[in-house]
Amino acid sequence: MSGFKNFLLRGSLVDLAVAVIIGTAFGAVVTTFTAWLTEQMPASASEYFSNDPNTFGAFLNAVIAFVIMAAVVYFFVVLPYTRAKERFFPSPAPGTPEDVTLLKEIRDILATSRPA
Repeated sequence: MSGFKNFLLRGSLVDLAVAVIIGTAFGAVVTTFTAWLTEQMPASASEYFSNDPNTFGAFLNAVIAFVIMAAVVYFFVVLPYTRAKERFFPSPAPGTPEDVTLLKEIRDILATSRPA
């Protein structure tokens, strides 16, 4: 079971899932915006822009659905994932790594042991 936990928390599985969900929702926004924008273009030079509220309403609906979906994914997937990742795999304490500290000590010892 610990191997599966490592697979979920260390890999980029959750990142990829979030990217697919957000990308799919944003694809709907782009599709409806394109439909609304092409409705606004005149078929010939003599026509003026038509204001069909159905296509703009679909675009607004897609934008609102995208924002809601992003909020749900953030609060119910991303936040719990980062909390679990920090709990099971804490980030290292800030400061100088131990190997750098040892190298500095060796350098200082060598500097003091050299004859002048």
